[in-house]
Amino acid sequence: MHILIACDSFKDALAADGVCRAIAAGLRQRHPDARITEMPLSDGGEGLLDVLRAPRGLNWMEKDVADPLGRTIRGRYGLSADRQTCVVEMAEASGLQCLTLGERDPLKTSTFGTGQLLADAKAHGARRAILAIGGSATNDAGIGAAAALGWGFLDANGNTVPPDGGHLKNIARLVAAPIPFESMEVLCDVTNPLFGPKGAAWVYGPQKGGTTESLTFLDEGLQHIASLVKDQLGRDIAQTPGAGAAGGLGFGAMAFFGATLRRGIEIVLDMTGFDAAARDADLIITGEGHLDGQSAQGKLIQGLCGRAGKTPVIALAGKLSASPDQVREIGLKAAHCINREEKPLAEMLASTAANLQKTAAELTF
Repeated sequence: MHILIACDSFKDALAADGVCRAIAAGLRQRHPDARITEMPLSDGGEGLLDVLRAPRGLNWMEKDVADPLGRTIRGRYGLSADRQTCVVEMAEASGLQCLTLGERDPLKTSTFGTGQLLADAKAHGARRAILAIGGSATNDAGIGAAAALGWGFLDANGNTVPPDGGHLKNIARLVAAPIPFESMEVLCDVTNPLFGPKGAAWVYGPQKGGTTESLTFLDEGLQHIASLVKDQLGRDIAQTPGAGAAGGLGFGAMAFFGATLRRGIEIVLDMTGFDAAARDADLIITGEGHLDGQSAQGKLIQGLCGRAGKTPVIALAGKLSASPDQVREIGLKAAHCINREEKPLAEMLASTAANLQKTAAELTF
């Protein structure tokens, strides 16, 4: 029997390769004769670089760049062997993990460091860019990244505006720079518009440190930059699904870089050779930190099930709140919770690897 283990990370608990490794260890206890293939995956957010490094033969590139608050950190990105394609994960320079809880403030944070990584890749000859935009600490509509690649954002007096979320409303004129790459694909797994009740500020701003007052101000700033882009660049794209991803970086990448938004999981499955591996497998085991009704709405497991063909898929979850009907709607044969009893979250997170292994060892087919 050939079992394909294809899993994303369990957020805040275990990286994708660790999830796959733990499940494989459990399966070998119960099914020692099974042929097991481990395929760490990502939905296009954090962890993408590690997932794609081996299958795409990426070389690590490092660069001193600005973190979300402008402090210098060491960022990395991937560059293909022929130096034609770069893979940049915005969380490397502009992600929430770069800040403590007390430092989070979407009025002050910027994607400038992500733009610096893209600029460095361009300087090394990259002609195509793949940009993963999950896990952002920002709400600047991508003006920080654009500023790092030569765009100017001026106030009514012709002065340069700081490229952060709190200064969006001060911008009066856009000064264009050349499109940096021949093509750019932005990987995102959300469909939010740029502004409004379902936009970047109101939906994702609270986890970035936003208050009711600051989120109102930020949403107005997003509306303002959308109006400027429409009037001065002729691009009416604020309502495009995904424009609100990563604090509006989805919007900024389209407006300033000519980017195309793509579902992250589809690109990852293509680049890791998932379809061929699924055809060769008798069973696929996947996993998610929390499997709920939203897992049928564009998340990794739903995308994976849609590409599994006739191969059955079983999911292991840290928390399982999806109903049996929802499990079937996702496309799963079965789903199992790895935590058998309610415990403090920190304790359950710390036991993720052990519980994955134990649950996998108990699976029968």
